Amino acid sequence: MRMIKYLIALWTAVAVYAMVSVFAGAMGLSAYEELRAEREKQQTNMETLGLINKELENSKDALLYDRDTIAVYARELGFGAKDEKFIRIVGLGGSRKPHTAPGRIVTAVKPVSMPDRIISIISICAGLAVFAGLLVSDVLNFRSDT
Repeated sequence: MRMIKYLIALWTAVAVYAMVSVFAGAMGLSAYEELRAEREKQQTNMETLGLINKELENSKDALLYDRDTIAVYARELGFGAKDEKFIRIVGLGGSRKPHTAPGRIVTAVKPVSMPDRIISIISICAGLAVFAGLLVSDVLNFRSDT
């Protein structure tokens, strides 16, 4: 019966390993939450890029099929129709239309988790601590019996 209670130390090590792995391991809850946040960030970026793409598609369609749009862009670039005359005032900035931003690069970040080696060390230390506590308890009981 005395030896069986030392199995508690082994079970403690296994339980600590399992619990730490579940909460802080590579496939644990903290890593899962970080991946969920990354997924949300990527989805938001994809939605933004979709809006930019739609805006650029509309601009392309306007340039392909609308003569007035082409005329407006030509005037912004300094061109005009045959019957138009321009007076250029030096020193004043032009009214250039800002270009559409191409979006931004969002890189995925690897989730931070506790390495398996550290989890193993923690669980072995917990098992050894329980083993040492049981051993000290047995030694003290043995001394008090004699």
